[in-house]
Amino acid sequence: MKRKLFLGLWLLFLFIAIATLFWKNEYKYSQPTPIPKNYRTVDIGTHIDFGKRFLKKNKPIFIHFFNPECPCSRFNVPHVRGLIKKYSDKIDFRIVVLNKEKDYTVTEIQDKFDAPVPVFFDENISKKCGVYSTPQAVLIDGSQNLYYRGNYNKNRYCTDDNSNYAQMAIDSLLSRNITPSFDGLALKAYGCSLPKCAK
Repeated sequence: MKRKLFLGLWLLFLFIAIATLFWKNEYKYSQPTPIPKNYRTVDIGTHIDFGKRFLKKNKPIFIHFFNPECPCSRFNVPHVRGLIKKYSDKIDFRIVVLNKEKDYTVTEIQDKFDAPVPVFFDENISKKCGVYSTPQAVLIDGSQNLYYRGNYNKNRYCTDDNSNYAQMAIDSLLSRNITPSFDGLALKAYGCSLPKCAK
């Protein structure tokens, strides 16, 4: 009897441990990020004034909102690196680091992406764009209007070609499509919530 009880408790412990690991490492990141209480909506098409230090040319701007401590942000580094290599002649890329737990240098962030992309540590940029989680992609057209704000891919590892939302947004903008259309998953925030970038 004791043996059965011990075995039952052991199996229950294993089940709880596996369920906890699944929750911490997978399931909670597949849930939409809760919208903050004081969130100010920024609609697609809104003109966003970044100032001269952020803008250098009249090219579209792609902003990658990144937290090195967020698992979702880390998973899509290779994908963002690929976008930078593929489109940097047509799009100006920027990385905005949103992390209050640890200080990073510009060089450390550039090394992660293997690209000399301008890096900013200003959370006001996220507020201007209506971003409240990482990772998020924002695409601004040549007139400084918000063209796209959303996810990179429905797959956490950015490997699903059919839902490559950020790249679809870039291609759509470059082909001069005025109103791109995406499913709800593209435009709903997932990942680590701001300001502490914790899920």
